[in-house]
Amino acid sequence: QVQLVESGGGLVQAGGSLRLSCAASGRTFSRYALGWFRQAPGKEREFVGRINWSGGVRSYTASVQGRFAISRDNAKNTAYLQMNSLRPEDTAVYYCAVEGDRGWGNWGQGTQVTVSS
Repeated sequence: QVQLVESGGGLVQAGGSLRLSCAASGRTFSRYALGWFRQAPGKEREFVGRINWSGGVRSYTASVQGRFAISRDNAKNTAYLQMNSLRPEDTAVYYCAVEGDRGWGNWGQGTQVTVSS
């Protein structure tokens, strides 16, 4: 069983950068694709991006393409979300999750990102 803990959120001005981390416990982290999601106040949780088990394949939602980058270090059981050129509309709680046979699960508690204009 994989448990995930996000960190690295905070308050940043528009145009700034943050790097979020998703630390995993358990020895099976490297077997799973990992996704980043976000939920803004009053909105549903939305997909941000995904990285496959090896880190060789990444995909992103259109609104973050070219600004955000997902990476992972399986030796450290950690994944990252590098966020550049942040916009106020990126303000949300950011979550990571692993992709199992039944879909996304093992959600972390989330980390708040606030982008001021």
